[in-house]
Amino acid sequence: MAVIKRFIAGVICPRCAEMDRIRAWEQNGIRYRECVSCDFFEQLAIEDEALGELNTRVNQVRDEQKQQDVQPVRILDPGKIHKP
Repeated sequence: MAVIKRFIAGVICPRCAEMDRIRAWEQNGIRYRECVSCDFFEQLAIEDEALGELNTRVNQVRDEQKQQDVQPVRILDPGKIHKP
């Protein structure tokens, strides 16, 4: 059975700094990553899934976002607005 290697969108290669060049796959309990533009290669043991989601630029909260007040949104039904 052939191993399916998938590209990871938005990832920057730690060696050549090219975006969208890293592909990843898993085989025999080991996770592999490699860059198709340079000779970067990494293997990581698959750890317990209880660690949670990895931090990415998408799920990280910036400091200025943390400081903003949360306000509820009130949705108005235009059919229920009474005109004087």
